Amino acid sequence: MTDKPIVQDFATDWDHTDPAWVNNPYPIWDELRGRCPVAHTDRYGGAWFPATHAGVSAIANDTENFTSRTVVVGNGRPQEDAPPAPIGVAPPITSDPPFHQIARRLILPAFSPGAVNALEPQIRALCAGLIDQMEGHEIVNGGTEYAQFIPPSVIKQMLGFPAGDEDLFREFVHIILEGIDLPIEERIEAFAPIEAYFVQQIEEHQENPRDDLTSYLLNVEVGGQKLAMEHVFGTMVLILVAGIDTTWSAIGASLWHLASHPDDLARLVNEPDLMPVAIEEFLRFYAPVTMARLVKHDMEYLGCPMKENDWILLGFPAANRDPNVFEDADKFIIDRRENRHLAFGLGIHRCAGSNLARLELRCAIEEFIKRFPRFELADSSAVTWAQGQVRGPRNLPIRILA
Repeated sequence: MTDKPIVQDFATDWDHTDPAWVNNPYPIWDELRGRCPVAHTDRYGGAWFPATHAGVSAIANDTENFTSRTVVVGNGRPQEDAPPAPIGVAPPITSDPPFHQIARRLILPAFSPGAVNALEPQIRALCAGLIDQMEGHEIVNGGTEYAQFIPPSVIKQMLGFPAGDEDLFREFVHIILEGIDLPIEERIEAFAPIEAYFVQQIEEHQENPRDDLTSYLLNVEVGGQKLAMEHVFGTMVLILVAGIDTTWSAIGASLWHLASHPDDLARLVNEPDLMPVAIEEFLRFYAPVTMARLVKHDMEYLGCPMKENDWILLGFPAANRDPNVFEDADKFIIDRRENRHLAFGLGIHRCAGSNLARLELRCAIEEFIKRFPRFELADSSAVTWAQGQVRGPRNLPIRILA
């Protein structure tokens, strides 16, 4: 983190990298919903944060007044001509209509139910192998020994990247999603090795095509033309970063909850048929992802005087705890039946990888509790959470109980 002043009033000066927000944002969001449903800050060049389900939904579905040209709040703004419109920096998530639909349609087959379900044996074997290494230990780390390894391994195989590069992938995630409070010049410099890595992977796939998502992107055609190299590059970065940090965080948060709530853990162990609805409640209650938009033009919106290129941080996790939409919204109800949560966003940019995320989360939890049916937090004060737009536990010490 940079040396920034601590937030005194989140309604007028919010910062999603502030220690209070990082460690426990839920009381902050509760207060904002009742007091100032769209908070503002002058940080990051000006930004807004809707904390209600209605506010988040309105902006997420409005492509006339808001652009997705970039989706990570930071210091500085993207240049209109870099990368070339209408691609955006990481299509399709950074593409506006009508190009968005073209870019999204290209990647949907890779994340279809059939393609994703075929990965289940591999994911379960991966989880079991990680648990094998923890067997016999009283204290294990659900973050650094388990959750952080699962998504990188899956995404690596999908993209056809080299074995053993998972540490690099986690560093890329840290640079892109957690280093957002650095000056723009430092952000650009930090991105240089990421660019070099992806360019190398593209060149190697061009020389030696194979049956993976990278080769598919290099060879697929739209209107008789192959994709622009900026399109291929940006989509690869999106799949790697979004495919890793979101699920890593969801797995970790779910284990943190079970380690903190023995009754819920016992129910999942003894009632395995409960897992599908429990997964949805994990996703609602601990939704890891907030997503950004930019204001297209000066206007008053939701009663706020928004300026062109102001950031909007869409609080999907805050919307998931809005009592106007969810009964007992502030309670984790493991068998909650009505659960139309926004963990995967909504509107045209709803997460294309939701099938894969659900599968990884389910396999990770099922395999862990099958081997360790009783566990608890070893040291709650030692748990650390990622800052930025994807929130999940990083250090997660767990005591295995007999």
